[in-house]
Amino acid sequence: MIPRKNMGRVSPLLLILLALGFFFATYNLVTLIIHNRATTSSSISISTSGSSSNGGGSKWFDPVKESNLVKSGDRKFHVALTATDAPYSKWQCRIMYYWYKKMKERDGSEMGGFTRVLHSGKPDNLMEEIPTFVVDPLPEGLDRGYIVLNRPWAFVQWLEKATIEEEYILMAEPDHVFANPLPNLARGDLPAAFPFFYIKPAEHEEVIRKYYPEDLGPVTNVDPIGNSPVIIKKSILEKIAPTWMNISLRMKDDPETDKAFGWVLEMYGYAVASALHGVRHILRKDFMLQPPWDLEVGKKFIIHYTYGCDYNMKGELTYGKIGEWRFDKRSYLRGPPPKNLSLPPPGVPESVVRLVKMVNEATANIPGWETE
Repeated sequence: MIPRKNMGRVSPLLLILLALGFFFATYNLVTLIIHNRATTSSSISISTSGSSSNGGGSKWFDPVKESNLVKSGDRKFHVALTATDAPYSKWQCRIMYYWYKKMKERDGSEMGGFTRVLHSGKPDNLMEEIPTFVVDPLPEGLDRGYIVLNRPWAFVQWLEKATIEEEYILMAEPDHVFANPLPNLARGDLPAAFPFFYIKPAEHEEVIRKYYPEDLGPVTNVDPIGNSPVIIKKSILEKIAPTWMNISLRMKDDPETDKAFGWVLEMYGYAVASALHGVRHILRKDFMLQPPWDLEVGKKFIIHYTYGCDYNMKGELTYGKIGEWRFDKRSYLRGPPPKNLSLPPPGVPESVVRLVKMVNEATANIPGWETE
């Protein structure tokens, strides 16, 4: 159990001044990089088959051959996710923590400690069940209804105030379920991240250039990622997090950027902040799968159930239309799903069946499930 530090409430005025401070710090950082940066590292893409490239075909990375360079010392990573005290967030965190505990003990896992970074500003009724660190939310109105903007601010506070024993951190989310034991996918100072098909910096170059000037290099230096899932050295994240917070706030404050990036704005914020610090990521497609689009779990590590799964009784996907059978986390905004959800009809992909079975196992074994 990670107890809450005695932080106190921070005044909205102080937080706004802090945000302005981050703005000027980021400006100075960009100026420094423009004048002094000589080299830029390359992101590396690793397929599930083991072959890999950086997207440009100029460099190949063999994770087996390179592994002897990065596996010395303690490779354990701390699992951290940001959350609110809303019922919708709570039940997802409970399932996520259940599967963390199971997978942590299996062969191949390099998971260390766990923290739910609760950015509601006060303790809730899961403090004894899940290791939790309470931080303050952004001042009222600063997130403009986009609650995810609290994520970088939560990480800034947690990194500054908490005692974190591990050298590496996995940034995760409540709607993640560990499907296989997760090793440390980072390679030394190179973080590992999942490439999202809908994060496309090159297609938004005009917008990206507002935050990542041409002097710093091609827009392809901005990786097609969000902050989660990412395994990264704590020392590197401590540098990126304030910039990530400031860039995200600036993006939300700019109508053109807000319209272009929409609900994934904060993901672009992390990608740009990383690029500003010269940090590139190993892109691991096997890091995560997203039903119903990914059909099999296989050796992938995390199931991300952000999309609704709707099917007719023939096992045919009816995405965009409520199915005769469905599992959608948004059906349970006000409270947890019931125990023993019905399994999908025959013909539904294995990834969806596996997800529902894992949810059912967790709800059957978590004490007091339906009372939360």
